[in-house]
Amino acid sequence: MNERPPHSDRREGGGTAGGAPPKYVYRFGGAHGYAEGDASMTAALGGKGAGLAEMARLGLPVPPGFTIATAAGRGVAGGGLPDGLEEQVAAALGEVERETGRRFGDAANPLLVSVRSGAPVSMPGMMDTVLNLGL
Repeated sequence: MNERPPHSDRREGGGTAGGAPPKYVYRFGGAHGYAEGDASMTAALGGKGAGLAEMARLGLPVPPGFTIATAAGRGVAGGGLPDGLEEQVAAALGEVERETGRRFGDAANPLLVSVRSGAPVSMPGMMDTVLNLGL
């Protein structure tokens, strides 16, 4: 059985007293219904991210995944990737690979992911959805 990952004490956009980078990646779903976010976090996770986290918290079957916080998008818009974002994404992707038994970019057993935009308030048609990334 898969264990739940440790809950982080970092807050979106804030970091910790120890100098760790802010938390940009929030995991959800999988076998245990684990979620690092909830419905109250729409400003941080966007509507889709907060909704997925809440569904996982309620015990609904949500495949394992992760949401990149809106603060990371603001950082990118400001001129580059925020410090720690690449490492947090790589760690979260590794956890999804571990839980699914698939590998991103693997030709024989690929992990396919969807990339969706999600603002705190729905804006239909603003950004394209990328499905089946990893083929």
